[in-house]
Amino acid sequence: MLGAREIVKEAESLPVEERAFVIDLLLKTLNSPEKQIDQKWIKLAKQRLNEIRSGHVTAVPGDQVFSEIREKFGW
Repeated sequence: MLGAREIVKEAESLPVEERAFVIDLLLKTLNSPEKQIDQKWIKLAKQRLNEIRSGHVTAVPGDQVFSEIREKFGW
């Protein structure tokens, strides 16, 4: 059986999509998904997307958000 370091070394050679898939599977072994919570997040995400598409909410570019955070916290 491979140890953790050997497994990570093997995983590093995978394409990024496959590494993300492996990470997702491993995280699910630590914290099993709860269908009710997942459904609430999906509903909220769809609601937010509809708000943006309808023009009721204006999205803020990520660069601006991170810039404001750095400025506020002195990073």
